[in-house]
Amino acid sequence: MRYSRVQIESIGYKLGPVVVTSDELEGRLAPMYEKLHMSQGQLKALTGIEERRWWDEGTTLSEGSSAAAQKALQQSNVQVKDIEVLVYTGVCREQFEPATACVVADALGITNDAFIYDISNACLGVLNGIIDVANRIELGQIRAGMVVSCESSREINEIMIQRMLENPTMEMYSSSLATLTGGSGAAAVLLTDGSFGTKDRPRLSGATSKAAPEHHKLCRWGVTLSPIQMGKMVFSPDRLKLALDEIMQPDTIPETLKELMEHTSEKLPPVLANLMPKEKLPAALTQFMQTDSVAVLKHGVELGVRTWGSFLSRMGWAVDNVDKIICHQVGSGHRDTILRALGIPPEKEYSTYPYLGNIGTVSLPLTAALAEQRKFLKPGDRVGFLGIGSGLNCLMLGWEW
Repeated sequence: MRYSRVQIESIGYKLGPVVVTSDELEGRLAPMYEKLHMSQGQLKALTGIEERRWWDEGTTLSEGSSAAAQKALQQSNVQVKDIEVLVYTGVCREQFEPATACVVADALGITNDAFIYDISNACLGVLNGIIDVANRIELGQIRAGMVVSCESSREINEIMIQRMLENPTMEMYSSSLATLTGGSGAAAVLLTDGSFGTKDRPRLSGATSKAAPEHHKLCRWGVTLSPIQMGKMVFSPDRLKLALDEIMQPDTIPETLKELMEHTSEKLPPVLANLMPKEKLPAALTQFMQTDSVAVLKHGVELGVRTWGSFLSRMGWAVDNVDKIICHQVGSGHRDTILRALGIPPEKEYSTYPYLGNIGTVSLPLTAALAEQRKFLKPGDRVGFLGIGSGLNCLMLGWEW
C-alpha cells in the first residue's frame, strides 16, 4: 500500500489518572510470592515496567475517547462538522452493540452524514483504523476522518490478581504476567487530505501487513464461567432433578465430562445451560486473560522480521534510511529482542512502557504523540510505526515527518 494524500493532522491523548506501581501490585500478590518462594521485584525486573495508569472507577471508554478526540480537534484547524468518518478501535468496548463509536460520535456532535463504526484487531486496532481512513482519503471519498480508542486495565487486573491468589501456581503466574503489564489511556488520531491549512504535518507514505493466524491461541482475552458464581446460583428443584438424571446416565457421563473439560472457558455445556436460569447466566460470567509470553515473543519476532523486510522493500528504504521508530509498547524484553532482530539501534526508538505499561491499541499513537511533543520526532524524519498484535498480525506504517 502506498499513499500520497494522507497526513496526520494531530494526535490527542488522555492518561488514566490513577498511578499504580509494580510494587503495589506485587504487594497484593504477597501470599502467592511466599508460596512460590519468589522475591518481590520480579514484575519490574521481567518487564521493565515501573508503573502504569488506571482510570477512576466508573469512567467509561467513551468518556476517555471523547476527551482524547477533543484534544486532537483543539490542536488542528478541523471542526467537528468536517469529520466524515469516526472509527473506534479499542480492544475494550462498552457493549457488544451498538458500536462504541456511536457513543463517542454523540458526545462529540459528529454529523449524521458521517460513517461511524468500530474496528477490532487486538493491539493493532488503531493502525488498522488509520489504514481504513487513509484509504478513504486517498480515494478522494473524504477530506477528514478520526480514529479513536480507549483501553482500561483496572478491571482485568483486579480479576486476575484475585485468580492468582486463589490458584498460586507458577503456571498461573507465567500465564498472567502479561496481564499485569496493562495500562489505561485513550488516543485519537485525526487524519486529513492536507486541505485544512495545516502545513508540515507528517505524511503517510506506505504500509505493509503480514499475518500468522496459526498462532491465534497464544494470547486470549475474553469471557469465561466463574465456578464460584455458578455455585451461588439458585436452581429450581425440577431442573436440578432432570440435570442429575441426565448426568447419571452411563452413556452421558463421558460426553458431559468431555464438554466440561473442553468448553468451560468458551461456552456453557448444554446440560448446564438447561439447568441454569437464563436471567442468572450473566452473573456467572467473568473476564479472563491468558498469554503464553515466551511463544508470543518467539513467533511475534519471526513475523516482525518478515514484515520488516517486506516493509523496507515496499517503501524503498534501507534500514539506515529509517530515522526513528515507534513500536507497540509491551516491555523491555520484547523491545530489546525486536530491535535486535530488525537491526535497529535502540537510540532510534522511543519508549513509554516503563511508566505507562502496555495500553493495547492506545500505546503506539500515544507514544508517537509524546515523542513529537518532546522533539524526538523531528520534521524530515522517516518514521516507522511498528505494530504486532495477537492473532498474530503485524502492521507497519511509514511516515515522512
